[in-house]
Amino acid sequence: MKVARAEAEEKTRLALLDAADEAFLSGPWEQASLESIARAAGVTKATLLRHFGSKQGLLEEVLQRAIGEVEEQRLGVPTNDIAGAVANLLDHYEMRGGRAMRSSNLELDGPLADLGRRARQFHYDWVDLAFGAWLQTAPTPERRRLRAALIAICDVQTWWILSHDLGLSRVGIQATLILTISRLLGVDL
Repeated sequence: MKVARAEAEEKTRLALLDAADEAFLSGPWEQASLESIARAAGVTKATLLRHFGSKQGLLEEVLQRAIGEVEEQRLGVPTNDIAGAVANLLDHYEMRGGRAMRSSNLELDGPLADLGRRARQFHYDWVDLAFGAWLQTAPTPERRRLRAALIAICDVQTWWILSHDLGLSRVGIQATLILTISRLLGVDL
């Protein structure tokens, strides 16, 4: 009986997180109501509050879960492989880029600000993982600028500009990023 109850609680919690994630994607988070999120999950507002305490608590859990999923996916990046790193990045942005752009527009303070800093640091660490071999061999004065350029080139906003503002297809974005990164790292195509 206790196992079934725990499984039902976890199922409810996941349904609430999924509904909140959908609400986060579909419009301004500030306008999403707890009632509509609870209704979409098939529960009451009281149940939602019992699980997360507040709208802020729910948002923190949604973002925390998203960061965990991002880390799992992006840590699969091949190292010393520009095309593989770009493919990993585009897989991620096609799945979560819209969320990342939306969350970058949120007013983050307290624990949410910490999540934002954690996400940015993860991106920097991903660049180090994906392109570390080239960074380590770069002359010391140039290494910091090279890393900064890679961080900017691989940022979600760069993907957004290429895909949404300029209307490039995935193939076009991939070719553009591979060309840019290869030239930056001095790798012949």
